[in-house]
Amino acid sequence: MFVDKNGNVLVNEIAPRPHNSGHHSIEGNVSSQYENHLRAIMNWPAGDTSVLSPAVMVNILGEKGFTGNALYEGLDAVLDIPGSFVHLYGKKITKPFRKMGHVTVIAPTLEEAKQKALQVKDVLKVVA
Repeated sequence: MFVDKNGNVLVNEIAPRPHNSGHHSIEGNVSSQYENHLRAIMNWPAGDTSVLSPAVMVNILGEKGFTGNALYEGLDAVLDIPGSFVHLYGKKITKPFRKMGHVTVIAPTLEEAKQKALQVKDVLKVVA
C-alpha cells in the first residue's frame, strides 16, 4: 500500500492468506486460522478462537550446508513425542534455511509445550 500526497491510501496488491505465525491454531484452537480465513472469504461469521490447549510451533528448516533431495532425520523420534503434530509441505528439494514444514506441540501447560518444542528443534533435521 502507498499513501499519496493527498493522504489517500492506494492498494497495490492484496494476497490474503493465513500467516506462518498462526499455524499452531490447527491443533491449539477451536477454529484454526485456516477455518477463519475461509469464513472471512465466504462472509461467514468468525469461528470460535478459544484455546483448546497450549500450543507451540517449530518451523522445519533445511540445515545449513545442505542442498538436494530432502531427508528428514529424527522424524520417528518427533512422532513419538506425545502431542506432536508434524506438517510436511511436500517440498522435495531442501536448501539452507528453506521452510520445509512445521511441527506443532500441545501440552497441558505452556511450559510443557515449550519443552517439547525444544526437543523437536534438537532432534528433527532436514538434510540432503
